[in-house]
Amino acid sequence: MENKQQYEWGEGVYTLLSWFKKDRVKDAHVLVAGAGALGNEVVKNLALFGIGHIYVVDFDRIEISNLTRSVLFREEDAYNHAYKAEVVARRAMEINPQIKVTPIVGNLFSEVGFGLYRRADVVIGCLDSRIARYQLNRLSLRAGKSWIDGSIENLTGAVKVYTPGLSCYECGLSREEFNHIMLRTGCADVVRNQGDAGRVATTPISASIVGAMQVQEAMKIIHLSEDGQAPFKTLQGKMLRYEGMTNTTSIYRFASWKNTCPAHELWDDVKECRELSATMTVASILEKLRTILGTETVEINMRNNKFIDIIVSDRPEKEFKVMIPESRLDSYIKENKELRQLSYRTLIHKHFFENIDDRFPYQDLTLQQIGIPPFDVIEVSTDKGVSHIELTGDAALF
Repeated sequence: MENKQQYEWGEGVYTLLSWFKKDRVKDAHVLVAGAGALGNEVVKNLALFGIGHIYVVDFDRIEISNLTRSVLFREEDAYNHAYKAEVVARRAMEINPQIKVTPIVGNLFSEVGFGLYRRADVVIGCLDSRIARYQLNRLSLRAGKSWIDGSIENLTGAVKVYTPGLSCYECGLSREEFNHIMLRTGCADVVRNQGDAGRVATTPISASIVGAMQVQEAMKIIHLSEDGQAPFKTLQGKMLRYEGMTNTTSIYRFASWKNTCPAHELWDDVKECRELSATMTVASILEKLRTILGTETVEINMRNNKFIDIIVSDRPEKEFKVMIPESRLDSYIKENKELRQLSYRTLIHKHFFENIDDRFPYQDLTLQQIGIPPFDVIEVSTDKGVSHIELTGDAALF
């Protein structure tokens, strides 16, 4: 039997390309947000190129309807209600056993450690909502990374590349679009799923074309030198639009960068701490932070994911102790028989903690239990100012 370790992926194929840098591709880290039709195509192509480290983020499960345009899914996956991210990761490593693909089943905003965004060479968005794009844009810009947005509908598709200092998704939103996002994400005292987005008719062809273009742009960004010189042009600050009905492809300038935009929040002062991990308790983390920062007053800001200990329904008026991060509340309500049977018009009020300090009553809970994912960067307020501390002790998990 042939020894599978005697060959190196892409040798004698990609190495014939004048611009291809084998070691840079092998060492590259790419974060893919979304594992649906576009995510399937993107991860498949990244695997074929031999990208060394791929992280796939998606909280959804596979349905029968996904099979018509998702090359990595099988009928058994739908019947088993398997998670998209886990199946995509497993099948990609079957395509190329020499790479590592890590699935993350969760929300890209609150359940993916910011350390992954910091380590990524590029971020690829395979998303289907404005809210998810808004969140991915903020995280990518906070990490100082370019991100590649893809969208498909019917025989049409578009690719846009957002790059810090040049283009920003949030800067390009209309007032109506921005207000819609704020309505969906900013209601602090009422939590209710506002309905699933309607399915959009797409084809495997549009997914293939757009996913291929996204990966092509990712490869270009990975190969950019520090001075930005390269033998190719990128779509940074531009949009490529493909129209299958008329077989036309157009490229437009799509750059908007407003100096007052709150999304331009670069965290370039992160302190990496290998002694810290999301598996540690609140009490132990606070003690460690006091030593690291040289101050007695420390407060962790739960900006991405508040911790909820109690929710109260108003009709009937009843209290429920939940003890979960805000990101898991909607699924908790769906899975709880009593809460699920309440009228849809019932308001659910939350008692939550936005900041964690010595007064937090649940000191024995771990950071992960209160909603801080492994390898995250926590924002810590002290009497000396604000610090950004990475839970670098979790790096080995990824």
